[in-house]
Amino acid sequence: MTAYVRPASLIEALALLHRNPHRILAGGTDLFPADAAELGWGRRGINHPDSVPILDITAIEELSYIHRFPNRTEIGALVTWNEAVESNLPAWFDCVRLAAREIGGRQIQNRGTLAGNLCNASPAADGVPALLALNARVRLQHRDGSREVSLQSFICGNRRTCRETHELMTAVVIPSPAPGARSTFLKLGARRYLVISIAMVAACLTIEDGRVRDARVAVGACSEVARRLTELEARLEGMRPGDAPNLVREEDFDSLSPLDDVRSSASYRRHGARALVRRALDTLVRDAETAS
Repeated sequence: MTAYVRPASLIEALALLHRNPHRILAGGTDLFPADAAELGWGRRGINHPDSVPILDITAIEELSYIHRFPNRTEIGALVTWNEAVESNLPAWFDCVRLAAREIGGRQIQNRGTLAGNLCNASPAADGVPALLALNARVRLQHRDGSREVSLQSFICGNRRTCRETHELMTAVVIPSPAPGARSTFLKLGARRYLVISIAMVAACLTIEDGRVRDARVAVGACSEVARRLTELEARLEGMRPGDAPNLVREEDFDSLSPLDDVRSSASYRRHGARALVRRALDTLVRDAETAS
């Protein structure tokens, strides 16, 4: 039987991680289904991860917060998707709010956490492109200190991150963009809700004096790790907003490596990603024109 611990403080949790590796439980919306699926298919063996104790962090109240500072917003590891949606965050946070409404059903949104979605590191994790488009970083804490790494560096591959076994992700840190920044998120799936993404796109634009001053575009579910389209971002900067959707080129997606699977062909994923990027940029430009 799997050992289970539920510390009441961050200090206690970090001490436990310092002594032994644990599987971290926050919302449990990834951990429990994965365990049930492997048990159902008879894939458990003597070296299966269920021999590693579970560390339930849900009693650590100090990890449940959203703090806004002039230069950043910090979201604690226990903040759920629904809490993020209902919080009083600015318009540039819209891509995360929109992504949150695509993550499972309302029950999942009430339990699943932003930090857990990142730590699970699924190629189809809806929260990853949205937070990439906002230049998010993650804070990893251990008994003797902490470090921050960019989200792009944190996720190393399919279900793999750079978190060490003695570390706990305690916060997602999002730097404040320039005034007037806006963002959006679009998802392509076989149906509207409760579906794994075929492709998804998040974008954030800052428009000043009739020009694009900052552009960030991220694509998910089209490679092992969600990726920013850095060449497109560079091309967009300094351009007139109305030209932005037409600047999207086929070669902008060469860094992606979409797969053929039961949900889609690789070519359809690539085509869908390009259409979503154009649509996202068009949406942001129209929103900026309406606001001005």
